[in-house]
Amino acid sequence: MAESTPFVEYMLQALSLALQEAISNEPSTDQVTDQVAMLLGVFDGADQLSVNELMSSLGLAHKATFRANYLKPALAIKLIEMTDPDSPRSPVQKYRLTERGKTTAPTFR
Repeated sequence: MAESTPFVEYMLQALSLALQEAISNEPSTDQVTDQVAMLLGVFDGADQLSVNELMSSLGLAHKATFRANYLKPALAIKLIEMTDPDSPRSPVQKYRLTERGKTTAPTFR
């Protein structure tokens, strides 16, 4: 009869790795929606952009939809950041790619 210990150890190790990935603080790029990918592409060569500049580049007019589908998800997974996080509602607020966003953005161009 064959020994099953190596198989069981292999399966436990595979499960352990999968669980570590699942609870990792680094969200995977699989969570990047098409809208967020499009938003990242707008930063091509730009250091900082305002909400109006971002919306204009994307051809969008409705701020609430832009914030819900593009801006908030990108901020949540730390692909972009505010230039003035202490004043999130500032009329001069701008957004820039994070280091993570810079490395993620090229994969969507």
